[in-house]
Amino acid sequence: MVTLQLRQLEVPPGRRLLLRDVSWAEFEAILEELGEHRGSRIAYDHRLLEIMAPLPEHEYFKQSISIAIEDIAEALNQDYESYGSTTWRRKAEQAGLEPDNCFYFQNEALVRGKLNFDLDRDPPPDLALEIDITRQSLDRFPIYARLGIPEVWRYEDGRLSIYLLQQDQYVLTEQSQVFPSLSVRELPQLIEAHRDRGRLALRRAVRAWVREQIR
Repeated sequence: MVTLQLRQLEVPPGRRLLLRDVSWAEFEAILEELGEHRGSRIAYDHRLLEIMAPLPEHEYFKQSISIAIEDIAEALNQDYESYGSTTWRRKAEQAGLEPDNCFYFQNEALVRGKLNFDLDRDPPPDLALEIDITRQSLDRFPIYARLGIPEVWRYEDGRLSIYLLQQDQYVLTEQSQVFPSLSVRELPQLIEAHRDRGRLALRRAVRAWVREQIR
């Protein structure tokens, strides 16, 4: 029998590695071995473990939409916390996931300044961001549902879809609970229109778009 350490396995950008029959203890050991300072993303669902390495396109839209969320919050004078690709997990649910980004809005005051979380005691993020450039081996929505995250935004094929958690399932909806006064599904078009104009131009455009929407 040949035993490989995970650091010996290289996942090329845009590819995914799916490991089967991984126990919870092994999952936690893998997280420890991989460490926090890495570019890969992890998802765990009932003994299935997926490791994904993102493409530059994935990172561009992750960053663009994440910054847009922060600019919207500032324009609306909403407090928030952002915890990036934190590993969220619940052993009892056999669920673990690293979103592309995640935010607290409704529960921001409860987690303000926190550096350690336990989802058995702390509220989950109010909003998670998923950038789906390459097809995933695991369906992440059931994992998000078991973690209790109430809203997920998924960017795919130039479109932004909004999903709300209702009775343990996600339902596609028109409006965000975080920003109910805005047509946030327009963000990809706004980003695309300013992609060759630079980051500052895009940020100014997002803020102007918010002001126009709430006028």
